[in-house]
Amino acid sequence: MSGINDTAYPQPRTELSDQDLISVFTPSATERRFIANAYSRATTQALIAVQLKMLQRLGYFVTLDDVPSTIVKHICKRYQVQPFSAATLQRYDQSGSKSLHQRMLREFVGLRLLDTAAQDWLEAEAVKAAQTKQELPDIINILLEELVHHRYVLPGFVTLSRIASRARVKVNDELYKHISTALTDVQQAGIDQMFRTRKGRSQWDQLKREPKQPSVREVASFLTHIQALRELAEGLPVIDGVSVPKRTQFVLEARALNVREMQALKPIKRYALAVLLIQAQLQKAVDDIADIFIRSVRNMHNVARERLKQYQLEHVAQGEALITQFRDVLTVFEDDGTEAQRVGRMRKILGDEPAAWIERCDEHIAYAGNNYYPFMLQPYRARRSLLFQCLDAMALKSSSPDDSLLRAVSWIAQFRSSHKEYVPADSGAIPLDLTWLADRKWHTLIQGQGEEAVAGLVHRKYLELCILSHVMDELKSGDLYVQNSDQYDDYRDHLVSWEEFDAEIGQYSDMVGLPADADDFVSQHKQQLANLARQVDARFPDNEHVAMTESGLLLRRSERAPPPEGLPEVDQAITDSMATASILDVLTETERWLDLHKLFGPLSGFESKVDDPRKRFLTTLFCYGCNLGPTQTALSVKGLSRKQVAWLNLHHVTEERLDKAIFKVVNAYNRFSLPQFWGTGKSASADGTKWNVYEQNLLSEYHLRYGGYGGIGYYHVSDMYIALFSHFIPCGVYEAVYILDGLVKNESDIQPDTLHGDTQAQSAPVFGLSHLLGIKLMPRMRNIKDLVFFKAESGAQYKHIHSLFRGTIDWDLIKLHYRDMLRVAVSIKLGRITPSMILRRLGTFSHKNKLYFAFRELGRVIRTLFLLDYISDVELRRSIHAATNKSEEFNNFVKWLFFGGEGVIAENLRHEQRKVIKYSQLVANMVILHNVQWMSRKLKELQSQGYPVGEPVLKALSPYRTSHINRFGDYTLDLGRAIEPIDYKIKFS
Repeated sequence: MSGINDTAYPQPRTELSDQDLISVFTPSATERRFIANAYSRATTQALIAVQLKMLQRLGYFVTLDDVPSTIVKHICKRYQVQPFSAATLQRYDQSGSKSLHQRMLREFVGLRLLDTAAQDWLEAEAVKAAQTKQELPDIINILLEELVHHRYVLPGFVTLSRIASRARVKVNDELYKHISTALTDVQQAGIDQMFRTRKGRSQWDQLKREPKQPSVREVASFLTHIQALRELAEGLPVIDGVSVPKRTQFVLEARALNVREMQALKPIKRYALAVLLIQAQLQKAVDDIADIFIRSVRNMHNVARERLKQYQLEHVAQGEALITQFRDVLTVFEDDGTEAQRVGRMRKILGDEPAAWIERCDEHIAYAGNNYYPFMLQPYRARRSLLFQCLDAMALKSSSPDDSLLRAVSWIAQFRSSHKEYVPADSGAIPLDLTWLADRKWHTLIQGQGEEAVAGLVHRKYLELCILSHVMDELKSGDLYVQNSDQYDDYRDHLVSWEEFDAEIGQYSDMVGLPADADDFVSQHKQQLANLARQVDARFPDNEHVAMTESGLLLRRSERAPPPEGLPEVDQAITDSMATASILDVLTETERWLDLHKLFGPLSGFESKVDDPRKRFLTTLFCYGCNLGPTQTALSVKGLSRKQVAWLNLHHVTEERLDKAIFKVVNAYNRFSLPQFWGTGKSASADGTKWNVYEQNLLSEYHLRYGGYGGIGYYHVSDMYIALFSHFIPCGVYEAVYILDGLVKNESDIQPDTLHGDTQAQSAPVFGLSHLLGIKLMPRMRNIKDLVFFKAESGAQYKHIHSLFRGTIDWDLIKLHYRDMLRVAVSIKLGRITPSMILRRLGTFSHKNKLYFAFRELGRVIRTLFLLDYISDVELRRSIHAATNKSEEFNNFVKWLFFGGEGVIAENLRHEQRKVIKYSQLVANMVILHNVQWMSRKLKELQSQGYPVGEPVLKALSPYRTSHINRFGDYTLDLGRAIEPIDYKIKFS
């Protein structure tokens, strides 16, 4: 059964300010008249008033003995009676008058009791909620909303919990039965066969296989695995009508169960979980093959670029020799003498070998202009078979009527076993069509320049490389999609229908403050861009922090403000006062404040609970959040085995639950006064840092910028220093794809609307989408001289900044696709797609995808508006720099806490790697919360002692403190140690 603190069930607050008492718990004149008309005694009126205000506040009656004394005293003071004693309140609770008073108050407030009909209605609402929700607290919260909306007195929490539990059991059993009865006897027998163990392995274990580094042998083996998955999935029932959260929960539960545990389940549940996991694993495996294909082709391009650079360095002398020879020939051409004499001297200079010099020139030209394509042939030989196998495994479809690339793929497939270097372009039923190919360098390589070009032959391998490269690009842009995929399916299937869009757009446009009409939107932004450009141009000569130079725009750095007076003394006093504590003690104290372990029950919700759940959770958090690993944790923390530590992580912990724990820590942090000096909570910054992982997994990749193998931990950090959200992404993925997800998925009390990022956030489509989502994107800008400003109108002229503008906005394009872009934004708001899902498609140039051009054009408008503010406002640049610095400081802080295993994530499964990143964020946030609690107490003490603890000093402090934390040594998990309660009420004068 879920705890009351895990839900939104209203409870009496014990911490109430004077303002809360006056605004919430003071009877109004109307209420006092109503009570006075019924009863004349002031004491009775006060008792009734207490119940009235609690009913209005909570939605249900509580015994007066449970009402906080501050509320009782406040209301008694209003009625000018002495505060009631505990004995008086108890007598009233046991009196017969209480029920009469409560009926009167229900009628006055307009609340109804749950009768039999209403009970049936509530049971039906619970069943409806259980169709989309799996966690009991989520179902209970929906019931609370319905009860409040329909004006019912809230029943007891235990009653709601039982109703929710019964509804979940009913819905899940119906779903299990629906799936299992759709299976034939042969399919059921096939599933049962999966749980038979041979030589210590079963087909159930093989089903959960993850791909390793994509070598040729590994891919061939994984493709065999996919074929086996397809055979398992063939004929299985299509599961429609199951919500994403519920399906995800079932898949997580199935993945966590071993053969013995699956066999112990009732048959209908065993079959249902097996079917859902088979389908989920097939979908994920198809994604993996698409990832392997894209990475393999991308790596060939990267290797070719590097080899071209080496070639150019090695052949600098050859280029100089060709230029010298050409100069000598030109000199002879200008000399006096007959034509025959000049030709003779030219032949002498060329050594009577002009053909050899022509060959050298052709070789030099072939690699000029950064044309690295010829260097792709060598790495392609080793990967050709792998790439064709990936094409076979992906059922590619075109998302537009233009299927010319797919016809080209079919054309090269007929020469898959050929060894000829050149093949006829008119081979097959349909001749080769390359009219879609715009890159002339590919044309030159494919068609050749000699007899082959005349004969209509094409270079087979160059053609294959060209087509495979374009398949990669179109998979990334969404022009091609993969059937039965998740990440590479047709994103249009996830968008809201136009009927839903029309129903939602009015409310959405009001929420984000943007016109729903395209003409109004264009007119507003066109005027805004024109006005701002004129204002910045007029102020430009007076701006001492910016200048136009011969090399372009110059932004001068402003001097850093000196630290406030008294900061070193206050900072040192805080450091000296913080007693040394082990990292486990810090986590234990913070967890006891918040009871985070209650968020991590069994995945299914039905298994028996573990013994000593707090100890088990803390040990698991310490294990994965500090990277000790189960074996080392069991050695360091006595009383638990390695299997017990790993078991809780597998059976009780999910990414969603870790997010809920993170949000709970963030909400507690937000209640302190001290973080309000560091920021408003209205802005956040996003930045990535590389985490080392073992090479033998698909997520691991060599990162050119960071060096070494690993993945990227991508964190969204509030301007108040606390981390709001995290992702774990491959090194090769464009980080800006995930920059908006953190704000959209953030469910904490801190809700930023401004987002800072590093230079990857400069992408125009990211600017466009963020604007439609109501998010102000303000990244740190580097190489601003290379960025293009866009004018609102082509004829606009500017006296001082005209050279910055090198383009004009195509307003007609924005107007034409404005509804399509808004449809994407509404779909994100309704949870149908994530920003990263669409930004993955918009991050790659596509001549077929008109939505790409529309978002890019809108992004140019918003980015130009931002750039104009950026160059003219030095304070804006300072705030962006400060925000991004906080992200970098958090990255260092979280890595300092992730000290085990030499900082290498030992997990090889991707979903476990993502959990490790969230574990580490949760640990970091818990330490930050603990530091703020201690700092608040000490700063209040220092303030009373006369230290200069004013606003400037408070603003200059940071919660990223580590000097008092002992990361190593003997760890003792002492849950009985007395701790000071958390104190949110510390304020600073």
